[in-house]
Amino acid sequence: MGDMQGRQVVITGGTGSLGSAVVGRFLERGATCIISCLKEEELKRFPFIASDRVHLIKGIDLADESSVQRLYAQAGAHSGGRGLWASVHVAGGFAYAPIASMTHADYAAQIRTNLDTCFLCCREAVKSIRAAGTTGGRIVNVAARPALEPRLGANMTAYTAAKCAVAGLTQALAEEVAGEGILVNAVLPSIMDTPANRASMPTADHSKWANVQDVAATIVFLASPENTCTRGGLVPVYGAA
Repeated sequence: MGDMQGRQVVITGGTGSLGSAVVGRFLERGATCIISCLKEEELKRFPFIASDRVHLIKGIDLADESSVQRLYAQAGAHSGGRGLWASVHVAGGFAYAPIASMTHADYAAQIRTNLDTCFLCCREAVKSIRAAGTTGGRIVNVAARPALEPRLGANMTAYTAAKCAVAGLTQALAEEVAGEGILVNAVLPSIMDTPANRASMPTADHSKWANVQDVAATIVFLASPENTCTRGGLVPVYGAA
């Protein structure tokens, strides 16, 4: 499918397991991908580094306002004058710990890594899509299953609180920009089948975990022109888990 031909997409967390799957599917559909990168070692396993439709913007701290502004400014420079079509926010972080063992700094880190990054990227994405001067655009956030089912967030309360906030931000922003044709949604994965998750839980039934390619397919649909009406969605991507 070439329905994304020539369209520009920002992807945060694009060098990770899920992010790489998202990039691959966007490339298949003809998009140009602008990907933030903070640490050079993130690129060692990134399979699309040589693609002429992949532009890496290095040194981007997604929780820093000026850094995020630089990301979207440079994304505009790669757009060939067409402007930004979509922004997909995969980047985030996870912490598993009982609340009594967490410090306020641990909590703040989860808010910074998951919520602050999402807010700043959503804000700059809206401004960039508007600046393109065309009608419409797409934003897709990545929350998590506990955002819909908070009881599953036992022993990861800070992470759950942050992802619940991402879900709320998604729905509020979706209403705010709907009249401009900007459709905002979020996917909510359960545990995904990644090398890191397999290494940390080697005895689990991996067949029940959400496949990253399937999660990526849902994200790319929501970010594509093919999605003409879904907005404010909190879309479960649980696999058989």
